[in-house]
Amino acid sequence: QVQLVESGGGLVQAGDSLRLSCAASGRTSSSYVMGWFRQAPGKEREFVAAKDWGGGRTAYADSVKGRFTISRDNAKNTVYLQMNSLKPEDTAVYFCAHAPFFSIRASNYQYWGQGTQVTVAS
Repeated sequence: QVQLVESGGGLVQAGDSLRLSCAASGRTSSSYVMGWFRQAPGKEREFVAAKDWGGGRTAYADSVKGRFTISRDNAKNTVYLQMNSLKPEDTAVYFCAHAPFFSIRASNYQYWGQGTQVTVAS
């Protein structure tokens, strides 16, 4: 079992920045993938970013490339999502998730956090 706890969401203005954190605990292995997904009201959950814990492989959704950065702190078992130049369309509940292999598909992620709300006002 893996537990994931997100933090860092909030209400910001368009153009502002936020940093989300996700702390992992439990039966994490030395090679796993952490991903960020988001879900806006009335929409399906969509991929945002993923990072391979061991090899450094990274992927981003086209909609966030150049604005969002996923990073990790191995010592703290924590993954971050730095979000810059936020837009109203970034408004959603953001979830972190844990997968045993690299993927951008939500169905391949086994463990999920509770989500944190990000609201970007125009």
